[in-house]
Amino acid sequence: MQVIQQKLAAPHVELVGLLRDPDQNAHLTKLPAIIIVPGGSYTHIPREQAESLALAFAGHGYQAFYLRYSFIDEHTPLGLNPVWDLGRAVQQLHQHAEAWQLDPDQITAAGFSVGGHIVALYNDYWHTQVAEKLSVPVADLKLANTILGYPVISPLLGFPKDAATLAKWTPEPQQLAAEQHVNADNRPTFIWGTADDPIVPAQNALAYASALATANITYELHLFQHGPHGLALANSQTAWKPDANQPHAAHWLTLALEWLTAQRENQFA
Repeated sequence: MQVIQQKLAAPHVELVGLLRDPDQNAHLTKLPAIIIVPGGSYTHIPREQAESLALAFAGHGYQAFYLRYSFIDEHTPLGLNPVWDLGRAVQQLHQHAEAWQLDPDQITAAGFSVGGHIVALYNDYWHTQVAEKLSVPVADLKLANTILGYPVISPLLGFPKDAATLAKWTPEPQQLAAEQHVNADNRPTFIWGTADDPIVPAQNALAYASALATANITYELHLFQHGPHGLALANSQTAWKPDANQPHAAHWLTLALEWLTAQRENQFA
């Protein structure tokens, strides 16, 4: 497996790729790709967890990447800077598709916690604000699908929990309320979380799913009964405390992989 590191516009923003050679005996010569956008409250990213998530997808035949995006101590207020970072990452995959042996029509962004916030906002804005900000053709910014794990969707839905933190995010909370900006150009979306998440209320996932349904965007939603925030793979590999090892919630990965396969099959049906 080849590891690549790409700096994106600023020294602190980085795309890390875990690239494999396609199986020459398989019918796919270019692999689907996944960009993991990890959580971390916009103050850090858990790199080991991000790598574990990327490796999990790599083990299922994906060219896997994870993104280190901008934090609140690097931009004040943070605004949409992490969304621009994701746009630059998606552009890199399109531009290096041949060299990285990936299918540019099968790029998925998977965001977790505030990483889910970034991906949800990107899903809303990729063809308008992101294309304009980066001066990039929309074709180089297009995703096939998005995955949102226990996502923050809006700063008005329970996270962050204090005004001082919100002020570091934005003076315009509505701009970062992803459920308010869903439109006909949003990409198909798989959403999962837990009903009793004590950090990011499940209302976030429900609000985005409802907005997708209203806009007639393909989506799938799974809210498992129990599990703490930050489950990642929800198994012993990523469990940050004993209760984060949740075998039932860990089915999300199988469900997401099946959903992604169905999306590819539907595209070529």
